[in-house]
Amino acid sequence: MPMRPGQKRDFARELRRVPTDAESTLWYHLRARRLLGLKFRREVPLGPYVVDFACLERSLVVEVDGGQHNGAAPDAVRDRFLAGLGHRTAVLEQ
Repeated sequence: MPMRPGQKRDFARELRRVPTDAESTLWYHLRARRLLGLKFRREVPLGPYVVDFACLERSLVVEVDGGQHNGAAPDAVRDRFLAGLGHRTAVLEQ
């Protein structure tokens, strides 16, 4: 079901407010251009999705998959959609 205008933005904000332990750890290493000087953002709305981390200048998306994913079919659909936008997706398993 599509989200109302502004709903995805609010959802992304909530995800940033309550990250998982794995997301917090990874964010420590990605924030403030600590990884190769690249600018990463977290919980970024892209199309119908909110991705965990994105480096827009390099078209790179990083997803931290845990129990909520388990290699779900929607992940493959998401990855194909993002690839269609020119993004490469890296999936990190917890």
